[in-house]
Amino acid sequence: KSRPVFSSMCCVNNVRRKWKEFEKSLGYAEEGLPSLGGDPDWASYTLGVFICLSCSGIHRNIPQVSKVKSIRLDAWDEAQVEFMACHGNDASRAKFESKVPSFYYRPTLSDCQLLREQWIRAKYERQEFIYPEKQEPYSAGYREGFLWKRGRDNGQFLSRKFVLTEREGALKYFNRNDAKEPKAVMKIEHLNATFQPAKIGHPHGLQVTYLKDNSTRNIFIYHEDGKEIVDWFNALRAARFHYLQVAFPGASDADLVPKLSRNYLKEGYMEKTGPKQTEGFRKRWFTMDDRRLMYFKDPLDAFARGEVFIGSKESGYTVLRGLPPSTQGHHWPHGITIVTPDRKFLFACETESDQREWVAAFQKAVDRPMLPQEYAVEAHFKHKP
Repeated sequence: KSRPVFSSMCCVNNVRRKWKEFEKSLGYAEEGLPSLGGDPDWASYTLGVFICLSCSGIHRNIPQVSKVKSIRLDAWDEAQVEFMACHGNDASRAKFESKVPSFYYRPTLSDCQLLREQWIRAKYERQEFIYPEKQEPYSAGYREGFLWKRGRDNGQFLSRKFVLTEREGALKYFNRNDAKEPKAVMKIEHLNATFQPAKIGHPHGLQVTYLKDNSTRNIFIYHEDGKEIVDWFNALRAARFHYLQVAFPGASDADLVPKLSRNYLKEGYMEKTGPKQTEGFRKRWFTMDDRRLMYFKDPLDAFARGEVFIGSKESGYTVLRGLPPSTQGHHWPHGITIVTPDRKFLFACETESDQREWVAAFQKAVDRPMLPQEYAVEAHFKHKP
């Protein structure tokens, strides 16, 4: 029998020395998620990988696959230390990530718990990236099922049938099971999906947006089963990936993957006034989606009350801290002015930190040169008062 080493510095140093060997080549804890505190203090001694605190809790929920110990606090025996030494993060990735589809979303620390948990379960528990046949739910090009969808008018979540078909390039949903015509057809070309558990009020909440008459339409959905909703999310990314491969035949996977889905640059409340800048300021929920700044009366509204296109400085767009001296009617003290070729948009933030974050998000868009297709969006864009 190997002799237990009860939290001795010898054990800690052995395991930490092994981590240091990986650190130069990895720079990351086990899941590809940056470690919160520099060196990860946790390891799965059945998988032979080092993990950060955030991932350690998820690993504990799959004890049939992964058993976790603290490098610093728990007892390690020599056999376990040797097992860690003979395996490690590179070997784990080579085995368990050997067949990850290009479109499959790899979560980061800033992503919600659901995405991180399902990545770990897909990788180790279901071994989806070793056996490609297990990827069929999100890679077949067709998917149908029932999801809970929030009603546009009453706010109630009702079960609705959804159909994703790459052949038609669309996601559709039906108000009745026997309905022949869909209630809505969302073209893959203009579709985005992003997890919004806090906003939707459900840990599996997904926000899907698409363009309707050149305006953004939101739908909010969830499924009780975490695997199901993440499979839907990756099926949508797969459909986007295959659409973009056809639309841009010369582009590499690395060029296309960032375009499959996007998280919002910034969301939150600001005050705004109308185009004449004489009426009072009103509190609205704002979402910055790429170059579209949308505002809503309520965060879960289906349609924006208005949208502002934010172009580049070369095209005459500027972001300024503060408001014009004559401005009146705002309750919040920290102003922002966006200057466009057509007019000025005035906003007010409650705190200085909110102002700083919004200005940074706007400035990021202004500093980025516009793409050819963005000029087309700008040309068709309707500034709504």
